[in-house]
Amino acid sequence: MSMPKPVRDAYRTELELADQARVAGEPGIEFRHLERAHVIAQAYTFQHVWTHCLMFAFGWRQRDAREIAGQLLRLPAALLMTSIWVPLGNTGGANVSAVKPMPLPDDLKNLLAGPN
Repeated sequence: MSMPKPVRDAYRTELELADQARVAGEPGIEFRHLERAHVIAQAYTFQHVWTHCLMFAFGWRQRDAREIAGQLLRLPAALLMTSIWVPLGNTGGANVSAVKPMPLPDDLKNLLAGPN
């Protein structure tokens, strides 16, 4: 399944904002944008896996063993499970359960609610 244009645009925006935060040396802001990108990408295998790759790279740059290990577990799960089931709204970081559904941010509810 391919991302509808509004979803793809929102995803790309979050990745751009994460990259800007990385360049600016703002890891907390960078990770928040990666989490939002994850929420947006969950239903799309390639983008879902790519977001976990970016989270792994974040963990590597931060020398965060927990994030690295968490992403090493989440990467194959995203590859294999995205088309079957994902925990809606899950932010994807190692700081949350990989199987816990979470509330969607208000600004993403309409975007992810239905046909785009």
